[in-house]
Amino acid sequence: MNLEEKKSFNRQFWRFLWASILIGLSACLGNVVDAMIVGNLINEDAVSAINLALPLLQFMFTINMLLAAGGGMLVGMELGKNDTRRASYVFTISMLACLLVGLVLTGCGVLIPDAVTRLLCDHEQLYQPTYDYLRVTLIGAPAYLLMWGIDTMVSVDGSPRLVSVSILVDNVVHLVLDVVFIKYLGWGIEGSAWATVIGHVVGIALMGIHFLSKENHLRLCFGHQKPVFGAILSQGAPLAIASVCLTVLMFSANRIILSSLGRTGIYAFALCMNLLLIYNLFLGGVCRTIQSLGSIQVGKGDNEAFKMVLRKSFNFITVAMVITCIFVWIWPESIVMLFGTDENDLITESCHALRIFAVCLIPFCYIYTIMVVYKLYNYHKMALFISFALSLTVIPVLWLISKYAKEWIWYSYLIAYIIEAVAIFVLHKITHVKFELNNK
Repeated sequence: MNLEEKKSFNRQFWRFLWASILIGLSACLGNVVDAMIVGNLINEDAVSAINLALPLLQFMFTINMLLAAGGGMLVGMELGKNDTRRASYVFTISMLACLLVGLVLTGCGVLIPDAVTRLLCDHEQLYQPTYDYLRVTLIGAPAYLLMWGIDTMVSVDGSPRLVSVSILVDNVVHLVLDVVFIKYLGWGIEGSAWATVIGHVVGIALMGIHFLSKENHLRLCFGHQKPVFGAILSQGAPLAIASVCLTVLMFSANRIILSSLGRTGIYAFALCMNLLLIYNLFLGGVCRTIQSLGSIQVGKGDNEAFKMVLRKSFNFITVAMVITCIFVWIWPESIVMLFGTDENDLITESCHALRIFAVCLIPFCYIYTIMVVYKLYNYHKMALFISFALSLTVIPVLWLISKYAKEWIWYSYLIAYIIEAVAIFVLHKITHVKFELNNK
């Protein structure tokens, strides 16, 4: 790669990355500010209720990882090979599957919302707000799945800026309607859930502009000589398994922390999950860039360019995480006060938990990014191992500490991620992994 090619590639990399960061920033601000609005306009229990609903949202994100992220990587590879017909077929099957799963979840929201709520929340004081939020979220599931799916496809197809604008508008609509529905119409936490769904519908409509442009390579295509659904599932499986495990972790952690530390603990944990959204701003941007721009280089077989994507991505995420961690350590109170609480025990516990989680989430981000790298290099077994271990190592550690050393409960995540990092290093060495595209 000559100097001019490197300059051109650098411009392309930063265009993808900043567009992905804007996507993450918009989504992050939408979710975090949403929690702030709910905390200030309703109460602390509403913030906790949203956190108790997170396993459902993570489950829907899992479906997205399996069907849309897996499909998106395949689309990128096919576009890199200039096979637009097969790319369009993958796109069609992926989006149709997302829609069908969304409709099934809508049926759950209409028929069995109480059963879903009982599964996620057994605390009497928190049951009703959790039910109200979950019911609307289930009904609006198709909007979630199509929004997350279409943004992946449009980014891979070369319009990451349109995606970032669409998600920005999505969240502006969401937050404005939050205030309108909660403060002026008195809909409570149901209003917050409806605001999110309507915002996603607006975002989907805006991203539809891409499919009307001349730059679009993706069309509806229902016939192709080679089936792709199995390939989509194979590509998305490691990411989906990681997300499934994270769903199980969120469910288990909510249960363990609620039973061990009660209302105070679950509120502090809710704030830690909002801190995770900040880290996901960088993690999501980097992973989107690796999946979109990186998969194109894999399709071309350009190992040098792919390694440049990885090197720049890891450098960026390192700097971003260190700055965030330092801020949280110095000013945790400034974060807690944004969510509207004035209860001293909630403030004290939340500050303590946030400081620890600021460090815990750094190895989490590295491990997740490395999983994406293994997958693109076709080291499927390593990617699957990380997918399972990323969350499941936390659960036994969290349970043991909650039973025998409750005062150390917030360190559970850090201990588990250190154990997993050591295991990955050992497996990497004994399996003689080499990051070269010609090893596929």
